[in-house]
Amino acid sequence: MNDDVRNILLGVVAAGISAALGWLARTTLWRRKLRRKQRFLGLPENAESLLVVNRDPAASEPAVHRFDVFALLELSALIKDCGAHIQLVTQDMAPPGFGERTEFCVGGPASNRRMTAHMSALLPGVRVNVDPEPGPDRGAFQIGAERYRMEPGRVEYVLLARLTDEQNPKARPVFLFCGQRAITNQAATRYLARHHERLSRKYGTGSFVLLLKVVNSQAYGPDVVELVADVTRAAQAPLPAQGPRTSHRAS
Repeated sequence: MNDDVRNILLGVVAAGISAALGWLARTTLWRRKLRRKQRFLGLPENAESLLVVNRDPAASEPAVHRFDVFALLELSALIKDCGAHIQLVTQDMAPPGFGERTEFCVGGPASNRRMTAHMSALLPGVRVNVDPEPGPDRGAFQIGAERYRMEPGRVEYVLLARLTDEQNPKARPVFLFCGQRAITNQAATRYLARHHERLSRKYGTGSFVLLLKVVNSQAYGPDVVELVADVTRAAQAPLPAQGPRTSHRAS
């Protein structure tokens, strides 16, 4: 074997080893990211999950708003990426309690009684104005001493929460997407899909409640979303007796 042939063979072997090491590194990184995502969402391989759907309050017959359908599709993609299974249930068919399966609950208390139950039990510091009559406080959030009013199509708010049973470390989380309008529910699910890695690094597998603002949805749909604040502490504490001290108006 002359030197040229030997050099070619060595080059081929080196290229093969480099390719194998690159593939191994990419696979290891992908698996690590997948495991982190599964832990954050509470969805190990072949786990069961619940998608709790609300109903469109503007419809005379039981129906789901099209933006809530889009929100469910966003969540379905996340769940399938984790290799988990999905059970879709309506607000009045969800099993009592939580923690046995990861739950994704979509819609405000005006359209989702399951959301009402979760907020009453887990977020005593949050109130949502569900009065159907027009007015400046229609759909407004009260979180602790703050009130957040919406201006439909321009500035709207949505709560994105990951909540766990602190007394049971094995309990699966419940994710809440509670918006002032259906399009804000989709905005919150899209925010979770885009930022789950950052949220996982910051909160791990603990609870959090984020207040998001959807800007100019009439022009940009659910795509322009700003993080207003982490309101976990205020949302989990009882509401102050004196009522809200500050009102945030759309501007």
